[in-house]
Amino acid sequence: MGGTGGAIRRRCALGLAVLAAGGLLAVAAPGEAQAAAHCSGRKVRTLPFSTGSVAVYKRDGYVCAVTLPEKPGTRRKMMVSVRARGGRPVVDEGRFTHRAGPVTVHAGQRCVWVKGSVARGSVSSGWILC
Repeated sequence: MGGTGGAIRRRCALGLAVLAAGGLLAVAAPGEAQAAAHCSGRKVRTLPFSTGSVAVYKRDGYVCAVTLPEKPGTRRKMMVSVRARGGRPVVDEGRFTHRAGPVTVHAGQRCVWVKGSVARGSVSSGWILC
């Protein structure tokens, strides 16, 4: 009976250690975790600007982007846009607290142009991922 209680305590301790490690990772990079939760695929670019950044992901010919503010929590104007060469931009804009997007386009092998803004800060990539 004594061995069973020790095994349970060890499993609980291991579970708590895993949860704590996961929490530390989320605290270390909350914006990164938030972007990854909304765009699938491999992160291929981070486009930083004065008030935030745009995280760009690619998977199976699709490109996804999310704008993340440097200081989340305050409602402010945000925008993210992705345009595949030869296509129309897909845009998400409004007053948000944590992110604009995700927006996704099928780019195939075409270049994309990504834009993002938070309040007065903005970024425009030019043609990338060609």
